[in-house]
Amino acid sequence: MTEESGEPVAAARPLIGDAEIEAAVRVLRGGRVVQGPEVAAFEEEFSALVDGRHCVAVNSGTSALHLALLALGIGPGDEVIVPSFTFAATANVVRLAGAEPVFADIEPGSFCLDPAAAAAAITPRTAAIMPVHLYGHPAAMGRFAALAGRHGLALVEDAAQAHAAELDGVPAGALGTAGCFSFYPTKNMHSLEGGMVTTADADTARTLRLLRNQGMEERYANEIVGANMRLTDVAAAIGRVQLGRLAELTEVRRANAAFLDAKITGAVPPPVAEGARHVYHQYTVRVRGDREAMRRHLDERRIGNAVYYPTPVHRLRPFLAAGRPDPRWDLPETERAAAEVVSLPVHPALTGDELARVADAVNAGGAA
Repeated sequence: MTEESGEPVAAARPLIGDAEIEAAVRVLRGGRVVQGPEVAAFEEEFSALVDGRHCVAVNSGTSALHLALLALGIGPGDEVIVPSFTFAATANVVRLAGAEPVFADIEPGSFCLDPAAAAAAITPRTAAIMPVHLYGHPAAMGRFAALAGRHGLALVEDAAQAHAAELDGVPAGALGTAGCFSFYPTKNMHSLEGGMVTTADADTARTLRLLRNQGMEERYANEIVGANMRLTDVAAAIGRVQLGRLAELTEVRRANAAFLDAKITGAVPPPVAEGARHVYHQYTVRVRGDREAMRRHLDERRIGNAVYYPTPVHRLRPFLAAGRPDPRWDLPETERAAAEVVSLPVHPALTGDELARVADAVNAGGAA
């Protein structure tokens, strides 16, 4: 029997208020709409979030990852170690740069790339490691930094889901050679669409600025081969408003997660590693029993839910070898997570009643 209680509880919801609308209109009325003063101001303001690093705004999180690899000189003949338990963009950009992704397993205690598994995957062709701060939980960057240092590798943070996350007090985006953020509408902050690359190296930042703008710093004085991956001033203006709200919205997410941690007994709450500040882009539980039965139960109670990610990237068609997963990729923790996880609503627009409904539904589903 289907049980319905109240309005649907959305799994995620873009936050677009009057301030974001007014910022967009202001830019549109001003007429300077691409790669102008709003982009420059957004980059400067975002720098404060990442310990003063250089920031280069681009048109998407995928572009941020792609250009970071290119700016670091990664290309044909190189390998980049990545998790398979992530969104496909993490591996796609490696291929787009002409390099080859090498998949390594995750840690069950964080859902993030396992440094020991990454160490075992290093070959003479390895040029970089690209951990993902999955769901808003920072990867074990201290161990990765030591590993990258021993082998002379670049360390690129996929921080697309980790705005304002920290590890031992250091913010995501300031933990590697480069950090890459996404401003997709349902991220912890957004610009409708956009991305940012962060780096401590001024030369790398300049290369990134050339790459995003057809290889030009001065108009028609092309220095390298580049592309059009610029951010619009409309997007940057929205991003600036969202950035100003990020601290407040992050604390709401964390409070929502704490409520669910305390109330949920019908599934295993998200792990948080020592020293990590989780910002809960997703609140992701492990289901002890039949996940699809749990999801049907949640659907019947109109509780939004999703699986991020049901198919590990190494099993997706573009990364198969002769139509099947490459036998090199033995990733048991990845496979287990992909079979067990469900993400529940945690976004800042949730009411107290909605949070209680989420917890009650999960507990009833786990007891069924």
